[in-house]
Amino acid sequence: MQPEKYIDQYRHALLNDVIPFWMKNSPDHESGGFFTCLDREGKVFDTDKFLWLQCRQVWCFAMLYNQVEARQEWLDMALSGAEFLQKHGREHGHGRDVRAGGANWYFSLDRYGNPLMQPHSIFSDCFATMAFGQLYKATGNEEFKTIATETFYNILKRQDNPKGIYSKAVPGARPLESFALPMILCNLVLEIESLLEPALVNEVIERGIDTVMNKFYKPELGVILENVSPDGSFSDSFEGRLVNPGHGLESMWFMMDLAERTSDGQLAQRAVDIAIQLVEYGWDPVHGGIFYFMDVKGNPPQQLEWDQKLWWVHMETLITLLKGYLHTGDERCAHWFERVHAYTWSHFPDPEYGEWFGYLNRQGEPLLTLKGGKWKGCFHVPRGLYQCWKTLEAIQSKVSLNV
Repeated sequence: MQPEKYIDQYRHALLNDVIPFWMKNSPDHESGGFFTCLDREGKVFDTDKFLWLQCRQVWCFAMLYNQVEARQEWLDMALSGAEFLQKHGREHGHGRDVRAGGANWYFSLDRYGNPLMQPHSIFSDCFATMAFGQLYKATGNEEFKTIATETFYNILKRQDNPKGIYSKAVPGARPLESFALPMILCNLVLEIESLLEPALVNEVIERGIDTVMNKFYKPELGVILENVSPDGSFSDSFEGRLVNPGHGLESMWFMMDLAERTSDGQLAQRAVDIAIQLVEYGWDPVHGGIFYFMDVKGNPPQQLEWDQKLWWVHMETLITLLKGYLHTGDERCAHWFERVHAYTWSHFPDPEYGEWFGYLNRQGEPLLTLKGGKWKGCFHVPRGLYQCWKTLEAIQSKVSLNV
């Protein structure tokens, strides 16, 4: 691999294309927070505010301030989003600043902060933890630390029944555990590691690694399943057969970060082996790109969007392949990085209006020209560009040392 071929491409796209797009178009200067429903040109087409995306954007700008450069405009952006979240984000805090914890975070609000949907998604809490944890690093504001840690403890209390009263399932009828929460906890605990007791950090990490690598990953199938029975066994149902290759690939760079933290070369190599299995499994042999959903038995998937090619799937795959190469030198990672990079950069970036398309059809054509909506915001693309940029630099440094 020749990392110098790519470093400027990822850095330039982050700092001179993607971030300026969101800085220009997303701030709501009247009501606070961010507009995320942006059309191809960046014009607002809906003013509802989704907590996942509000929190993620706060995290993104705080992270850039902490990791790239202490630009006041980036910190101001993060702080403006945080102020909106403090006033309106949690269920008992509507209409006033939230100073004490325990409450869950809403899923969606209207432009002015009035709640639209109940706090049914524990991932709102996960991204709030990330956002306020990064802001605490940037500012040293104890209030941000309190919000981050209280929310994290609340996640741990809810993790065995994350939807609570909002679950649609009949109690006891085909109980299934979802991959998404244990996966994200493996990354989330590192985000706020310095705010937590070391024993708790280690406990969450050990449980997370075991759950991801031994419960949801099925070596006999060569995939990570999205849902398993509570004992880890396979459920022959729509949900139990579901594979989201992008989810599994994203989780493998989380595993690699944990492996780096503990100098666990065996875990890093195992994560690489699984990542290669997943990218080979999910790759579209006809049109290229990675499928969104698949049925592990080859049955018709329940999701009508199963064959779409999504921005976040490809970006997370690029991160995983680069980290895999950095930590193991496995040439399979270099080969697949070249292939996924070529597909990604020839299909997702919008050369005319900037930022990236999010949703392509199977043939690789933009299915929707929006740059942001209910699910796509200022997160996966900038985080991925940053991660790839820095990982490429680390690979370059390692190559230089070995020359």
